Amino acid sequence: MIRMGILQVLKTQLLCHLIICYVFLVSGFIINLLQLCTLPLWPINKQLARKINCRLGYSISSQLVALLEWWSGTECTLYTAPESYKLYGKENAIVVLNHNFEIDFMTGWTFCERFGVLGSSKVLAKKELSFVPVIGWMWYFLEIVFCKRKWEEDRKTVVQSLRNLRDYPENFWFLLHCEGTRFTEKKHKISMEVAEKKGLPKLKYHLLPRTKGFCVTVQNLRGTVTAVYDSTLNFRNNEMPTLLGVLNGKKYHADLYVRRIPLDTIPEDESECAAWLHKLYQEKDEFQEHYRQTGRFPGAITSPPHRPWALLNWLFWVCLLVYPLCMLLLQLLLSGSTFTVVCTSVFCLAVSVGIRWMIGQTEIDKGSNYGRDANEQQLKDCHPPGQQDHAIVRS
Repeated sequence: MIRMGILQVLKTQLLCHLIICYVFLVSGFIINLLQLCTLPLWPINKQLARKINCRLGYSISSQLVALLEWWSGTECTLYTAPESYKLYGKENAIVVLNHNFEIDFMTGWTFCERFGVLGSSKVLAKKELSFVPVIGWMWYFLEIVFCKRKWEEDRKTVVQSLRNLRDYPENFWFLLHCEGTRFTEKKHKISMEVAEKKGLPKLKYHLLPRTKGFCVTVQNLRGTVTAVYDSTLNFRNNEMPTLLGVLNGKKYHADLYVRRIPLDTIPEDESECAAWLHKLYQEKDEFQEHYRQTGRFPGAITSPPHRPWALLNWLFWVCLLVYPLCMLLLQLLLSGSTFTVVCTSVFCLAVSVGIRWMIGQTEIDKGSNYGRDANEQQLKDCHPPGQQDHAIVRS
């Protein structure tokens, strides 16, 4: 117990946080450089280049999974049908996730890791992220679908990016947050005003889904993707986990409910597909209500086994990068130069402030400016339902 207490205190120390971030950033730059070296291989053997980039991408993203699973010790429980469980990781799928928590992307990646598709997982991301070092550059080489959130400009680019995935050599999951932004009470109020204007049933735990991205994804991945995984995430004890909490070693318990829906049961027509998605989110709302009342989701409970590779990858980079860092700091301290010591201290302080700032950007109240011209934008994005759509939505 004493050892566990000391370890928990150690996890909250700034020095540990600096080392974790140093390892992530430096290893990320090294991997980005290796990814850059694969460019000459693309015209010669595109599929081999893709497989190499999957492994290199895994080496970056799995560090965040290791942070959640092994450093924080967060538990992940899956609620799903046994017959569906057998197919996870063995087929291409579109994963529809709710967007309520600061670390829901880490939880989604954790389940990707449990089923062996983390390195090849895809997302629909803002174009600006493609310019961000480490994660953004990694995503570029993984053929992530980027968009500007201006549908008139995005449609052609998004369609082409999706079609490029039709011959992808690895099984992949395409993760979608159809709400477009994280849930807050302010955003929910705006979203429900839009629902009232459009005559759609109101949601209690979700924002209205933006249907265009989902519909285009379904249309262009038919024949490549075999199912949609409707995934609803929650955390026990009404906790609202944060990235800073994970970095401090705080343990959470995630519950994820997943329904496997064959893609061929989803309408091909864009209007009908949009109505189908609205109905799906009404059902997701019911699942969240069930969880709030009973403390669990429906369905059988299972805990996908931990895989050691994320931890081993993380330890590899720690061993490779921390020793030279320690030697460099030792030499600086032994140099006896007051100027050198002061500059090193200022640099470490600046890095720590920068880290805190980056973590702060993941906080829910620092999210997108949802609500600035929101009614107009959501009326465009949520696909106006006609009479046929109302019949589907309310059925």
